[in-house]
Amino acid sequence: MKRIASFTVDHLRLLPGLYVSRRDRVGQEVITTLDLRLTRPNFEPVMNTAELHTIEHLGATYLRNAPGWGERVVYFGPMGCRTGFYLLLAGSYTSREVLELVRGCFAFIRDYSGSIPGASAGECGNWQDMNLPMAKYWAARYCAVLESAGDAQLNYPGEEDA
Repeated sequence: MKRIASFTVDHLRLLPGLYVSRRDRVGQEVITTLDLRLTRPNFEPVMNTAELHTIEHLGATYLRNAPGWGERVVYFGPMGCRTGFYLLLAGSYTSREVLELVRGCFAFIRDYSGSIPGASAGECGNWQDMNLPMAKYWAARYCAVLESAGDAQLNYPGEEDA
């Protein structure tokens, strides 16, 4: 079988950051897949499922309600390796073009208080697996990465301005 694109990224050189993973055509539309990498793969601990799940609920809520962006959000969810998230947007974008959107999303999570949207038995299949304090910790860490993001945090190792 053909090797998928995400397995060609050198995960030993990958830093926390915001990367364009791929752009795909679906009919006339381009879908941009963004890699929101919160931890350094194979060097730092991964996120536990409770905080990952909390970030997913809060991030999806923020992104789908973001003015000018909400209707472009196709998907937001965790990576199986638990080092980050994928954000799929309708349209062709660079990391720099979505940087403010993602900064806003993770600032929202960092500063969030109250009950988690969708965290009830009627709305979620695993609603008790949530950890807001740890979600806020990871969001604050990621906000710091995004505040000082340069080429190394916006382009995969070996790539330029994706």
